[in-house]
Parts: sequence; C-alpha cells; structure tokens
Amino acid sequence: MSETQNSENMKKILIFILSGYLAGLLGTATYLYFYNADPKFRLENTDAFSVHENRTDSDGNALTSYPLGPVPFENMNEMNEAFARASSESTPSVVYIKTLTEKRYSNTWYEWFFGDQPSQTYISTGSGVIFTSDGYIVTNNHVIESADIIEVIHSKRTYEAKLIGTDPSTDLAVLKIEKTDLPNIKLGSARKLNVGEWVLAVGNPFNLTSTVTAGIVSAKGRQINILKTNFPIESFIQTDAAINPGNSGGALVNVNGELVGINTAILSKTGSYAGYGFAVPVDIVAKIVGDLINYGEVQKSFTGAEMIDIDQQVGEKMNLEDWNGVIVHKLQKGGAAAKAGLQENDIVIGIDGDAIRNKGEFEEIISYHSPGDRIGITYKRNNRIENTQITLTNAEGTTSILKREVYTSRSLGADFEIVPKVEKELLGIPHGVRITKIRSGFINRLNIEEGFTVTFINKIPIEDPETLAEILTKIRGRVYIEGVNREGVKGYYSYFF
Repeated sequence: MSETQNSENMKKILIFILSGYLAGLLGTATYLYFYNADPKFRLENTDAFSVHENRTDSDGNALTSYPLGPVPFENMNEMNEAFARASSESTPSVVYIKTLTEKRYSNTWYEWFFGDQPSQTYISTGSGVIFTSDGYIVTNNHVIESADIIEVIHSKRTYEAKLIGTDPSTDLAVLKIEKTDLPNIKLGSARKLNVGEWVLAVGNPFNLTSTVTAGIVSAKGRQINILKTNFPIESFIQTDAAINPGNSGGALVNVNGELVGINTAILSKTGSYAGYGFAVPVDIVAKIVGDLINYGEVQKSFTGAEMIDIDQQVGEKMNLEDWNGVIVHKLQKGGAAAKAGLQENDIVIGIDGDAIRNKGEFEEIISYHSPGDRIGITYKRNNRIENTQITLTNAEGTTSILKREVYTSRSLGADFEIVPKVEKELLGIPHGVRITKIRSGFINRLNIEEGFTVTFINKIPIEDPETLAEILTKIRGRVYIEGVNREGVKGYYSYFF
C-alpha cells in the first residue's frame, strides 16, 4: 500500500471520530435543554428513601409535590441518626442463646440388650430479648426446644438459664437468668405499626453477635402455616429486613428502638435470607410472657367457634359482595359463641370496634384477651349487621385460671398430660393422654412420636397419666396402643413383650 493511500485512510478515521464526538455533544446539549425547560422531566430528592415528582398546571405554575414512595425522614442525615439511635438503644437488650442437647440412638439391638448407648451432644444457637430488668428473657420455642442446657450470653458473660415456660402455638418461650439491673427493651405497639414503616432486625445470625439490619414492614396479619399445633396463632409482621438463621428470638424494633415483634421465621428455599422475614407482634408477646411468668401456662382464650377465611370459592358460593371478615364454620355445643347467639355462616366483621378482615386478625385480637373477658362482636347475618357480647372461656370451657399439670414417669422416660376439653372435641376423642416429651427409656424404644395422644391400651380407656403409666409398667405379652397424632389422624402401635 502506498504512502498516499495510508494518508487518505488516516484522514477518514479522524473525520469519523470527530463526527461521533460532535454528535455526542449535540445530543447532550439537546437533552439538557429540554430537561431544564420542562419540569415534568425532572426527578428531585432522588436519594435512597424518597422520590418526588414536580408537577405544573396548564399555565406552568408549580403544583404540590406528590410523593412516589414513603418519606419517613426529611433527609438522609435524619434517617441515619434515627437508625443509629434505634440500634444503640435496642442492641444491649438482645442476648445470644446457646443450647446443648444430648441425643442417643434408639431402637437398636444394642440398646435392647445393653441399655443406653453413649450420647452425642448437639449445640445450636439463637437470639433472645431481655423483657424485664430482673432477668426474664423471651425467645422462640424452637430455639430452646428439647434443650438439656440453655445458656444466655450477655455483655461477654455467660449465664445458665432456667426455662419458665413455652407456648408452641405462638412459638414463644420465656427464660430466667439470675441477674438484675439488666437493660430491658422498651415496648412499642404492633397494632400501631403501619405497612411501609421502617424497622430494624436485631439478633445474632450465623453466630455474628449484635447484628442489625434494616427494612420496612411489608405486610401485617400474615399467615404462613408453620406452627404445627392444634390452636396456632399466626398473625405475623412481614418485613424485608434481613433475617437469617440465628436471628430467631431476636428483636424487631421501630425507629424509636421500641420492640414491635420477635423475629421467628424466614421464607426461603435455601435456609437463608431470601427477601422476607416474619415476627410475632409484640402485643401478643406481652400477653404470652405475662402469663408464662405469672402462671407457667398461657391463659388462652376461646370463643367456642371455628372460623374460616372468605376466599373466592366461599364468597361466590354464599353470594357475598364484601369478602372481608371471617365465617362461623362450626360451633361448640354449649360454647361461648353459641350462648351469645352466633350461628353457623354468620360473618364476623368486628371485635370491640376493630374491623376484622381475615382469620389472622381475628385470632390476633382474641389472643390479647384472657378467659372471662367479655368482648363485643359485630357480625352479618342475611345482609343485616348485628351485635352481641361473648364471654371468652379457657380450654376446659370455664373462666378460671388453668395451670398445666405435667406427669413425669422416670421408668417410661416421658412426660404426659391430660388433653383439655376443647382439644378433645377438636380431635374427636372422648378422652386421652398426650405424650409431651420423650427422653431415653421405654417410650423412646417403642418409637412413638411426641405429641401422640393415647386413647386406649388393649381396649382399656386412658383418661389420666397414672393409668397409662401403670398399664405400660406392668403389662406383658401383646400390647395394642390406640390414639391420634397432632393433626387428629388416628393410628396405633402394636408390640409383643
């Protein structure tokens, strides 16, 4: 190629580059002209938490700025200060919990001939919240369930904790350590918490102590069907603040550092944070903790009615225009709701003036109350709004204080309790004794699951733990055990000794 041809090619390349540069300048100038000339193209305050759109009328006069998202703070500095203050106030009230559980192999020929095998100790961790300055701590039931030793670590000191009580229906538990002048957390109100409000999750995920994450309240009254008990109370606060394994039992606080919930679960296919976490509302927590401290047992309230949500199938079948509320599906004979005049297919739309939109909200409000409390019910029947008063009862259908009576048999290696009246009706059994905790021993070798309710042994009715223990201790030959599991499914176990 000649030098003349090289020179011509170089000129073409330079002209091409210069043309592109000038076109870029022209495009930028045109954009800036129109952007500055017409306010409707401009977004102001485009920080991480607030976006506003400037709007004008036909004459070009400025109108009020309309928020495109929640604006809880005037500026970023105010937001940072609020988060830092809430973190510093709540973090000292959150403790690290470590549990040790001793497990043995069971149902092996070695155990049958030589007794218990050497045990293996498992360690798990979680979080807890200091509820009172004299050492009462709230956590999740699943954090301490089946633990033989519970330790609480706070300010680099380790304390052995005593289990005061548990409530599987809300997945809560209360511990006690021998320490005073502890920094108990300030209590807020989940009922006043709004969807879209900022919250902080404080806990110990992945053994990382005193971790704080931020997010908003994504929803309230959420039911996710994770509590496998006969009378679960699921009305969770849903948040996108990051919650991971180890956060369970930790605090969900508002921007004032006040407790609004106890972090309990995550929605995840991997076991780690995937966008949503769930917390038990503090209003429920306060009632549960108070009952466990004062009575050792939650004084649960019952209406004597089974409620169901209104979905599309039910709404269309009943020709309902408004699908808010809960439907009275079944009535307990002689129960509180029946005595108050409620009938099947009545639609409960309010309690004490508070609107009821779904079953979660209904159960949450009932959970605030104790047996003997009188509440006002607003309901619809044949498109007419009616009102009545219900006196709530306990699990035995009375208004007295109930105390849990657990029968422990060392020879059988298990704990037992009588099934209360309300649960017997739900399970469809005339009588029964529930196996509440299984240790190493005879029951463990029978391979019966915890939560199984024994109704008959060799056709003999089982109405109390003493009868069950006496029969199983003395019986020889063929043994036939009948009963139901937690879900009410009938089953049996057959053995020969």
